[in-house]
Amino acid sequence: MLRLGNREFGAHEPVIMAIVNRTPDSFYDQGATFRDEPALDRVEQAVAEGAAIIDIGGVKAGPGEEVTAEEEARRTVGFVAEVRRRHPDVVISVDTWRHEVGEAVCEAGADLLNDAWGGVDPKLAEVAARYGAGLVCTHAGGVEPRTRPHRTTYEDVMADILDVTLGLAERAVELGVRRDGIMIDPGHDFGKNTRHSLEATRRLGEMTDAVPQALGFARAGDTPLPVLVSLSNKDFVGETLDKPVKERVLGTLATTAVSAWLGAQVYRVHEVAETRQVLDMVASIAGHRPPAVARRGLA
Repeated sequence: MLRLGNREFGAHEPVIMAIVNRTPDSFYDQGATFRDEPALDRVEQAVAEGAAIIDIGGVKAGPGEEVTAEEEARRTVGFVAEVRRRHPDVVISVDTWRHEVGEAVCEAGADLLNDAWGGVDPKLAEVAARYGAGLVCTHAGGVEPRTRPHRTTYEDVMADILDVTLGLAERAVELGVRRDGIMIDPGHDFGKNTRHSLEATRRLGEMTDAVPQALGFARAGDTPLPVLVSLSNKDFVGETLDKPVKERVLGTLATTAVSAWLGAQVYRVHEVAETRQVLDMVASIAGHRPPAVARRGLA
């Protein structure tokens, strides 16, 4: 069971996390939701199309102009408060690695801290514990925030992913973060080249089956931690198909279907409606969801 805010999600319930970038230089939309009004419109559309989580980010992941913690908070805190006011039941996530920003957004109503840089600020997990927020524990290959991988090597990339993410999860529980609010993320593209991200996807079943051994996680009947994947229009999709950012939707959806079949639960995406259809189709093939309509051959 995954519990975020006042929402609970069953083990086989796919969950869509919609991306809302509060940055002027996003790789995907080049600042289309930097201003409040279009960003709030984006939230309305995402919720209407089936997103249960809104993931708000104030700093783009890649290199670029420096953004201080104060500026990141300015871009996100008031917006979190307004989304909470308009959507009391939606799960609000904030994509940040800084504990100062995490504390400010939790005060404003955030339910989840999406730490995409793999615990580079160890105090962020302490903030999640103090506010009862959820936490995403991500594998980023040990790189500094907002840097690209350079000649990255792993003896076994999935073994490293499991070691790092489960270790971060165990530390989080030790600090007091709720076990049912923790997700692990293989961190596609973060500290990885394209072949690493493809292998992480191919071997995702090892991650969706993983139950941490420490801190009593492996009690009889305990379940693996939910896996979040952030695949949307990423560079590994672009390099695999030799497609620019705006032509990566089909590759993203194919990767989403494979990840769903292998057991991922939460999907951080730009295209909500398209992802919803892919996840519903995979869930129905797997036997976790009945067809919306079943008429053929019945009359």
